Amino acid sequence: MTTPASTPPAGAAAHPQIRLGAQLLTCLGLCLVAAPIIMMQADPRAAFAGKMPLMWQILVGQGLALVAAIASYLLYRVTAKSASTARTVESYARLDLRGLNPLWISIAAAVGEEMLFRAALQPWLGVWIVSLLFLVTHIPVYRFRKLDGATLSQVAGIFGCSVLLGFVFEYVGLLAAVLVHLWIDVVGLLVVRGVIAARKQ
Repeated sequence: MTTPASTPPAGAAAHPQIRLGAQLLTCLGLCLVAAPIIMMQADPRAAFAGKMPLMWQILVGQGLALVAAIASYLLYRVTAKSASTARTVESYARLDLRGLNPLWISIAAAVGEEMLFRAALQPWLGVWIVSLLFLVTHIPVYRFRKLDGATLSQVAGIFGCSVLLGFVFEYVGLLAAVLVHLWIDVVGLLVVRGVIAARKQ
């Protein structure tokens, strides 16, 4: 990429920037953990088959992804000045968001996390317990400092997104869940990049 590196916001300068390679390795690691768990299921192919045919999964997934992406952006617009949004932006500003990196990071997160949490764990543990696990694994990313209204808002958002993705997986299929996850993340990372750019002006 020839784009200059983005400057992290105040408060994030002490933390090294998280490169794209680290995100791709995390995706690979999550998939490697998911694979044996999926193979232990009674019918491992069921994790990938879904309730709908592949073409319907793509169509429904893209439709739900569009709704989720628009809702995510509108929610940001409504809460742009809130403490929870500021903290979320600060957390994700540590990522290398140059060029097409928001897309690649989002693909890596969507594939790796949906493989582990939905395809591998949800058939064993169900939507609600998996969503709690999803929340717990995101605590280091969000770096919750204290239990206040902003933190509770972030926790509700993470847990709610996971429940939504769990039901998409349950009633539509894995591919649809990946698509919804992907576009929520793309919109979120583009918003973060826009906020960083605005601060530099």
